[in-house]
Amino acid sequence: MRQRLILVAAIVFGLGYAWLNGGFAGWWPDGAPTTPAATVERQPAARPAPEPGAAVEGVAQGIGSTDQQGDPPNGAGQVADADDADDADDAGDPRTATAIFAAGCFWCVEADFDKVPGVLATISGFTGGEVPSPTYADVSRGGTGHTEAVEVTYDPDVVSYEDLVGYFWRHVDPFVAHRQFCDVGNQYRPGIFYRDEAQRTAAEASKVRLQAQFEDPVVVEVSPAGAFYPAEAYHQDYYQKNGLQYRYYRWGCGRDARLAEIWGEHPSE
Repeated sequence: MRQRLILVAAIVFGLGYAWLNGGFAGWWPDGAPTTPAATVERQPAARPAPEPGAAVEGVAQGIGSTDQQGDPPNGAGQVADADDADDADDAGDPRTATAIFAAGCFWCVEADFDKVPGVLATISGFTGGEVPSPTYADVSRGGTGHTEAVEVTYDPDVVSYEDLVGYFWRHVDPFVAHRQFCDVGNQYRPGIFYRDEAQRTAAEASKVRLQAQFEDPVVVEVSPAGAFYPAEAYHQDYYQKNGLQYRYYRWGCGRDARLAEIWGEHPSE
């Protein structure tokens, strides 16, 4: 009987793992690849690092806030169309700014930041390494120096950079440096990648305030932003395109359970 139970458990686990990674190709919507490694696309051009001291228009100065309930700043919001945000960036729209955050699996980080009012677009990708134009398979294997991250385009008239940093803390395990939740490795390390001195000052000050709340050291890196490489198209808006698989992964990874241990609630709900 015990052997049968072990066999059944192994089959269920194997099927779940295959499903999560895009198995059962006939069931995958829109003809997406069957496994992440099955698709090798030419990566879009990297977004260059800003010039030292370059200002991000509209980033508020002063002390950022950390919502004690873990909700998006100013309440629930809607996701703006990514193409609209890209058009605004191409036009040099002074009403937008960008921020880069890493908190483990970029599917989850993208889903969390899409809830914030004033966030216009989110892009899953890679940053922090030396290898140019990496694929998802490259980064997953390790050794590129990159970590999974999300570039957030936002309207600073609606949400400040300080508020975004405060929101970030509620959606990351700040006490581990080389993994996040069930994802282990330097490619999942958490970080805040600042684009100018205003962002650096705000992020470091926010980290100091967070540390004052805990005895365990906060080990999230605060680093200058380098090139940001968008991930393959099938990773973008993954939580919307593959809702069941995403929810299965997020639950199985224990992300929200761990966040509840830290903060005493489920900040992503």
